Amino acid sequence: MVSPYNYSIFFDFIESYLPSAFLNINAEDPIIKRLEALMEENNQFLLVMDLTKVKIVYASKRSMDMVGVEPKKLTPYEMMEVVHLDDVNRFGMARSKLINLDRELFVAQKGSALLSSNMRLRNNNNKYLNTLFQCYLFFSPIPYKAVFEIQVHTNVESHKFKKDQYHYYVGDDISLFKFPDEELLKKGPNLSKRELQIIKLIELGLSSDEIAKKLFISTNTVNTHRGNILKKSNKSHISELIYDLKEQGLL
Repeated sequence: MVSPYNYSIFFDFIESYLPSAFLNINAEDPIIKRLEALMEENNQFLLVMDLTKVKIVYASKRSMDMVGVEPKKLTPYEMMEVVHLDDVNRFGMARSKLINLDRELFVAQKGSALLSSNMRLRNNNNKYLNTLFQCYLFFSPIPYKAVFEIQVHTNVESHKFKKDQYHYYVGDDISLFKFPDEELLKKGPNLSKRELQIIKLIELGLSSDEIAKKLFISTNTVNTHRGNILKKSNKSHISELIYDLKEQGLL
């Protein structure tokens, strides 16, 4: 039974284990016991990454259930391996955006950021389940200068996404690092796969006629999509939208 809870416990966790770079975590610590219980109750698991070293330094027990890998053996490579083939491209773009956020925070030597999205992951029963990634990044000068990431994965299979819809957020509104609800999961680009495909081809410099030939559709259909894209995005020019999508790591 899902039991929504306050994510402040993750900040208590950070306060307790940041001085040790999240190493030697005590399984008997009340905070860890509570976290593990919450992960079990809500079909979630937690991992912590030292992004500066590109290394997972801690993962909670339910990584075995949700991605089929024991906590101590979990690496970024294993996480990539369990992503559904149809979501690999989006996963790669989100990963690239995380790398950029890591660089920005490290250069600034301060700050925090949030990136969240949903992907289908293969669990220990070889079944793909819709899973929400919530990635909270922050720079810390202790115990050494680094950017750490708290990554919470939640099974959101029960949420019925509309066709071509998925959740996506990137920015500095940390209030959105919270237990997922319907409002949060609705945040994302209001663009279909075909519209994103056309935007990518426009970004490559193709004309409407060239896009039509490439996608085996009429030029009128391409132009209709272009008009719908501008209406949905509330932009005057596609170039403005392309800039925004690149900033968000969606292009």
